[in-house]
Amino acid sequence: MSARRHSTTHRRSPHICYTITALLSCTLTHSAFADTAVQPLQLPVSTVTARMEQEDPKEVPISLSVISGEQLRTQRLNTLESALRNTSGVSVNSSGGPNDFNVLIRGVGSLYQMSMDDSSVAFNIDGVPVSSRSLGFETLDVERIEVLKGPQGTLSGAIGQAGAVNITTRQPTREREGYVRGEVGQQGQFLTEGAVGGPLTENLSGRLAVRRAGYDSWIDNDQTHHPQTKPRNEAYRGSLLWDLNDDTHVLFSAERQKSKRATNSLVLRPYGSDPSLDLTPGLFDDNYKTTERYAIKVEHDFANSRLTSTSSTSTADFEGLIAYDSKLMGALYGTPSEFWVVDKSFERSWSQDVHLSSLPDSQVFWVTGLAATRSERTYDTPRNTYGTSGAKFRDFTTTTYAGYGEVTFPLTEQLKLTTGYRHSWDRKTYDGEYFSGSDSVNDSRRLTDNYGTGRAALSYAITPQTNVYVQLARGYKSGGFNDYASQVSDSEPYKAAVSKAAELGFKSETDDRRGRLNGALFFTRVHDDHLLGYDAATFATNAFNADTRTRGAELEGSWRFDYGLSVAASATYLDAKITSAVKGIQAGDVAAGNRTPDVPRWSGNFNVAWEHPLGSFAGLGETTLNTSLNYHLVGERAADPQNHFNLDNYEKLDLRAGLHSKFGEVYAYADNLLNQTYDTYGFYSDPVAYGAPARRRTLGVGYTYQF
Repeated sequence: MSARRHSTTHRRSPHICYTITALLSCTLTHSAFADTAVQPLQLPVSTVTARMEQEDPKEVPISLSVISGEQLRTQRLNTLESALRNTSGVSVNSSGGPNDFNVLIRGVGSLYQMSMDDSSVAFNIDGVPVSSRSLGFETLDVERIEVLKGPQGTLSGAIGQAGAVNITTRQPTREREGYVRGEVGQQGQFLTEGAVGGPLTENLSGRLAVRRAGYDSWIDNDQTHHPQTKPRNEAYRGSLLWDLNDDTHVLFSAERQKSKRATNSLVLRPYGSDPSLDLTPGLFDDNYKTTERYAIKVEHDFANSRLTSTSSTSTADFEGLIAYDSKLMGALYGTPSEFWVVDKSFERSWSQDVHLSSLPDSQVFWVTGLAATRSERTYDTPRNTYGTSGAKFRDFTTTTYAGYGEVTFPLTEQLKLTTGYRHSWDRKTYDGEYFSGSDSVNDSRRLTDNYGTGRAALSYAITPQTNVYVQLARGYKSGGFNDYASQVSDSEPYKAAVSKAAELGFKSETDDRRGRLNGALFFTRVHDDHLLGYDAATFATNAFNADTRTRGAELEGSWRFDYGLSVAASATYLDAKITSAVKGIQAGDVAAGNRTPDVPRWSGNFNVAWEHPLGSFAGLGETTLNTSLNYHLVGERAADPQNHFNLDNYEKLDLRAGLHSKFGEVYAYADNLLNQTYDTYGFYSDPVAYGAPARRRTLGVGYTYQF
């Protein structure tokens, strides 16, 4: 039976997106609905740091989505992965482990990642580049997440061929404040966290944040009839802000996060109502990942410019056992006995960035700088079910130097030109040792590359509140070496991927900033994107390249009323295809015209939040009812580049309702209220398909107090 039969196509997805878009448009145009006797609401000016300095998002000539810290809290987006899954136009392929994430923005990204540094999306935390394998990052005490869409190759950090994700944590201030938060829910869910910050001396401020969280796996073990594993997460962050004088500031930050017992899930499809694995209990007890990050940021303002230096070092230590259970092995080979392998990796990175930029609110925006990064890492497979006779040890280094700059200046009173360029120099090394019984083979290779990336854009202010823009950009993703090579013949370096992108968009807001509406049309071609060939029968992997093409449209907006009601919605249409045939892949040839995996044609989000005063209650003081309802739609998408089968579309509805008083807020939540089982990824190996089901409906309660 073809695995395609596992898919049931739901035809309602586009209609739901049309409904969301229409509802948002009606909300924005019928402003008379907001004309009440209540005092008009005047919202503060919002800023983003998409281009390394504070700007009004309306003035930035690129598409971006902003997730505020308040959204992270009320929508319970406790990890970076969950926040990105909730962002229209962003796709995440994840089998559940702490070291296995592939992100695509607007349908652009590695078809399968080939190494730990093979990501089409750049990730930066407080201006420091981090690996895409950090998506398990807890959103502890985060002020804002900015998702930049389209090539981002003109500034510091990693080059984002598909886009970039900038995470800004809360910094120390001169006001003493903080919060505590706790949650308990079904399936062993719990969370405890808190933060406190404020002045320490006349010139020194500090902030400390901690979190501990965990849950029980919703995939059971057939042998114990209990959860397969019980992952736990810990996160700590401390920061010190030293104000030397009015013009010079130094920020020190240190962070440590650790996850335990998280694991990849390889579950035979169809999952059934109660997904389970037939494995030896306790296999994943030693799984862990620990990341640490230390940074020093120095800012000094001159009369007409700002000098910023950011130095950082980070480590990531990982060990994870990946297991094929007896049911999957039986379906694949007719031998129902489990098979597992242990992967270990360690990475140490250093980065230095120095740039000079214009001051906020300058008539001409500009930035120019130099950046250098180096990483040294290992990716080893020391043992499997049968022992150490097939061990593999691989060492990698990557060194990158770059010079960059971008400027936006007015051509007329209404027309602005933006142009930027970055030139990068890469040097990569690889050394491997592969065992076969008592024999071993050594392999060593080198790779160098230098390349330019950039963009040019024109923006026109139709009114002071509405801008239209057009942008052309060139993206680049370096070649490298296959982390998963199982023998010397698998370690040939893969090619660099080059992209060209065009975008036409608009950004608009009302005079009082209560309403915003942004939209864009875009087209991207990628030459030689990355595709990992994997043979489940032999566990061999090979590097392949394929061309892709994506075109689409997106609409995003929000409106806030005077009486505590706010709505926000977004809709994205993507037509993403593989445009070159690829033959010789163990899992099957890829035909030109196949859909790009993990990319739905339609996706959308709709959120309604309401703060309603209830008056004064005895002992509680003034109370407020806080509610938030979030609806997320993901359309049907191909599971793999061969298009062996499709992953069904799904709708996820989350609800949170709380009562706020002078003693804090008590709230209840319901995740996945519609109780849908949906896939986080899918894979096909003749004659079966497997993947990982997401958690179904769970309920819980929580408490938070801010001071």
